[in-house]
Amino acid sequence: MEAYEPLNAEEKIRKFWEKEKIYKFNHKQKGAVYSVDTPPPTVSGNMHIGHAFSYSQQDFIARFKRMSLSGKGQVFYPFGTDDNGLPTERLVEKIKGVKSKEMTRSEFIKLCLTTLKQITPDFVEDWKRIGVSADFDLSYSTIDENSRRISQKSFLELYKKNQAFKKEFPSIWCPECQTSIAQAELEDKEIPSLFTTIKFSVSEKGILIATTRPELLGACVAVFVNPEDKRYKSLVGKTARVPIFGFEVPIIADKSASMEKGTGALMVCSYGDKYDVDSVNKYKLKPKVIFDRNGTVNIGVYKGLRIKQARKKVLEDLKEKNLITEQKQIVHVVNVHDKCGTEIEFIPTEQWFVKVLDKKKEFLQQGKKIKWYPEHMSKRYENWINGLDWDWNISRDRHFGVPIPVWYCEGCNEIILPEEKELPIDPLQTKKKCPKCKKEAKPEEKVLDTWATSSLSPQIASSLVDNKVKIPFSLRPQAHDIIRTWAFYTIVKSYLHEKEVPWNDIMVSGFVTLKGEKMSKSKGNVIEPKKIIEQYGADALRFWASGSKLGEDLDYQEQDLVAGKRLINKLINSSKFVFMNLGDYKPGKKPTKLEKIDELFLKKLDILVKSATYRFEVYEYSKAKLDVDSFFWKDFCDVYLELVKWRVYNGSKQEKESAFYTLYQSLLTILKIFAPLVPFVTEHIYQEHFRKSEKEKSIHISEWPKSKDLETGTSSQTFDQLVAIIRNVRQEKTKAQKSMNSEIILTITKSDKSKIKEIIDDLKHVTNAKEIKEGEFKVEFV
Repeated sequence: MEAYEPLNAEEKIRKFWEKEKIYKFNHKQKGAVYSVDTPPPTVSGNMHIGHAFSYSQQDFIARFKRMSLSGKGQVFYPFGTDDNGLPTERLVEKIKGVKSKEMTRSEFIKLCLTTLKQITPDFVEDWKRIGVSADFDLSYSTIDENSRRISQKSFLELYKKNQAFKKEFPSIWCPECQTSIAQAELEDKEIPSLFTTIKFSVSEKGILIATTRPELLGACVAVFVNPEDKRYKSLVGKTARVPIFGFEVPIIADKSASMEKGTGALMVCSYGDKYDVDSVNKYKLKPKVIFDRNGTVNIGVYKGLRIKQARKKVLEDLKEKNLITEQKQIVHVVNVHDKCGTEIEFIPTEQWFVKVLDKKKEFLQQGKKIKWYPEHMSKRYENWINGLDWDWNISRDRHFGVPIPVWYCEGCNEIILPEEKELPIDPLQTKKKCPKCKKEAKPEEKVLDTWATSSLSPQIASSLVDNKVKIPFSLRPQAHDIIRTWAFYTIVKSYLHEKEVPWNDIMVSGFVTLKGEKMSKSKGNVIEPKKIIEQYGADALRFWASGSKLGEDLDYQEQDLVAGKRLINKLINSSKFVFMNLGDYKPGKKPTKLEKIDELFLKKLDILVKSATYRFEVYEYSKAKLDVDSFFWKDFCDVYLELVKWRVYNGSKQEKESAFYTLYQSLLTILKIFAPLVPFVTEHIYQEHFRKSEKEKSIHISEWPKSKDLETGTSSQTFDQLVAIIRNVRQEKTKAQKSMNSEIILTITKSDKSKIKEIIDDLKHVTNAKEIKEGEFKVEFV
């Protein structure tokens, strides 16, 4: 047999899987279906290590379930790509050297679709390279015609149910991306800032207000003081003059003003944050909006300046007029857009929303119907819902996305909708007349947020097989950072459309870190999976990923890849050894009589089967890995292969039959348990050695090992006792600098000798003991 070279072998095996359609899903086939709502990765360049980490983990489960269902059902595991969002826009802009806002929508969409067609095949190839066992013939893109149709249909249904509405509202706005965004797309970021105390004037007196955002002075609409604050009681009901700008605003008593924070007085602006939005609405204050959508100021001498430029200029003007009493450097947390890291603003725009605030209780109940793995991740979901302040903003002011299928009559304000048979449709490319006044209607220019489409991933996936796979799906695998977006929004859509949970189970993975820090391109600490695979192979990468518990971050360590490569080599070499000694053995029925040591070993193996099966069932693949890895190295390689050698070479016919049967069955069982974790090398060994005797053409569609429920109590203890004695003998030989084949006289306790009396000959053979005596443990060299 040729030496196993992972890179060449893995490519050959991938081609075999594709040619033989090993992972093909047949929706016409009867039987149980285990359905996976696969995360569609964002098409934004090459696969990163986080993808390899989390997709390997979900694939462990898909492969285990496929083998568990062998002959009784199949796994529905389609593959999608998420490519209608801002990351794709940015990627296309970068690749093509363009700006979307400088092109017409139709031109940019055409460019995006052409670019995606060019880059997606190579992008998807990375997932095949790490051994993801999805049915790649069942694939979707969140911007393809089918996904657009389903997404637009969802919008229309929600609008007709009065669950989707349009409203002019101070939306969370990204000045860099020039689009509204949802609360779930915010991230906290610590930034340095100046905390400046500024003089406002009130009648003859003054009032001091501290702020980090002096550029918002021109947008000030009120000053709040706490009703219990004795310092300001006499000022309530009066007006304060805003420095530099000179206009007056009311002083209002409101409990939101903290007596301990800053000076105890705060300015309410339109709009600095969500509390400003609430305050303006609460007191029906007239807003002064001084920021444009592109992040520039539109008032007075500051007109045209970027927000941070205006901040600097306002501070200079305040200082010049002696209106600053104190200034200190602080670090504080601000909200930024998770896609670009830009500080967000609140700008009044007309946007589309889906109602969620009125159904918090229902969404919490839906979350409780789902089994969370690990269980504590459900708290993140619940905390997110409890902290919601806004309905879900589903519209975006971008070019590339699923168009919102709506027209407006400017004459009678009628909203015009398409018929379902017209979907998918782009209002900018299709003219509609108002059915009432017959005037040509104005098309909606906004597109749907990418999450408004991705939240329909179970429905989109099911549509690939004529909706034969029903909701709820069996499993949603995803990372913990998108519980607030993908998990929450999918639960929302499934509830609003079907009054059903989208899946029965959700397994949540963690992040990959490097020296404790999350990897990111900006930090320059990114590890590329492609390079790891070239050096160590995909199996080694997957073996590393299997070392992390669900929901836990894993620090990247090259030594873990080395351990994976060692395992691959050991599997190859131990398989060679087994089949070299099996010779012309033809597997068949279990021999009428098994040798005692074989019986004990198979009982020990049965414990492994039970344990690994349970671990995979509850998504504890990392514990299954520890179990099978330990058993393979210690019990199988270090002990059993050594124990069986003498009988293989010198035993009677009966002894050899027992040994051959146990070797064949135990190696095949070990390979099957390893198969979900290291699919390439296990397939290679199966094809090389087992295929001629086994009925299935791939180990990955063969039947998962079944526990025979063998009585294991004392048997396991007997085998473990034998292992302990062998280990102690080997330690003594090493200490004496003798070879493992050195002949000895072995003394063991009466108790130990009694426990292993039926396998005493096996102990003799494996330790090369000329004689075994009773007494205190001792090794004497002959």
